[in-house]
Amino acid sequence: MSEKGIANKLLLLPSSLVIGAFVIVPCALVLLASLASISDSEGWVFALDLSNFARFFSWFYIERALFSIGLCMMVVVISLLLAYPFAYFLSGFSAKVKNIWLIYILAQLTLSEVLIAFSWQILLSRKSGLSNILVSLGLFDKPFAMTPSATGVLLGLVYLVIPFMILLLYPAFSRMDKSLVEAARTLGASPLRSFFTVVVPTTKSAIISSSVTVFVLTLGAVIVPQVLGAPKHWTLSVLIMDQAVFNSNVPFASALAVVLLLLSGGVIGTIFFLGKGKTA
Repeated sequence: MSEKGIANKLLLLPSSLVIGAFVIVPCALVLLASLASISDSEGWVFALDLSNFARFFSWFYIERALFSIGLCMMVVVISLLLAYPFAYFLSGFSAKVKNIWLIYILAQLTLSEVLIAFSWQILLSRKSGLSNILVSLGLFDKPFAMTPSATGVLLGLVYLVIPFMILLLYPAFSRMDKSLVEAARTLGASPLRSFFTVVVPTTKSAIISSSVTVFVLTLGAVIVPQVLGAPKHWTLSVLIMDQAVFNSNVPFASALAVVLLLLSGGVIGTIFFLGKGKTA
């Protein structure tokens, strides 16, 4: 091996150690905790106990897992439909306008999930929420509460992740050769057809990466589903926190976390596989 190759591997060593310390080690500890058993005298002890995973295979937790995956996919689709045209048109503005919008979007990232959840709880409440505006417009007779509901959870999650979607899509549009669109228009393609035949295929990698990122962020959200939804709208992440914090059942919470990680990995792998297949 050449000296340059050795030097490159040495440069990767610090980041590899960080990944091992903050990613692999915690995941391994969670897996060990999921195999632990609860003891009345010692709390919970490490043992090869699969009962925590067996408990997951009841309709309640399977239904929560399916609800979580479906909710995350809906958030991804809605966020993509909103963020994609926004990022596309934003890339065509002047540098001054783009900087103002990007600063505004980055400022939204400073809002914590807690602040977003409780802000939307007020917006969707009966006394001071959006329903009062609808009543003033004559669309409804009296104000009503729009939370807790699945719609409230969906709105809160979309608001939470859409800045990430925009910021992940924007670089792809900035690097895109605009002359390709002009060439398609010159050859007789309509604006809509040139958009779907030139712009969308060119930014396919950004669509996949941003969708995966938003899916993972949504799947890990806890406060928004808990505040804006009823217990029937809770995701697996909320149930993990409930088991670990309020029920002090760390082994079962760890088993749910392992299942959540496997489900997330399966969905992400499927998205990449389908994207690669279409590219081929």
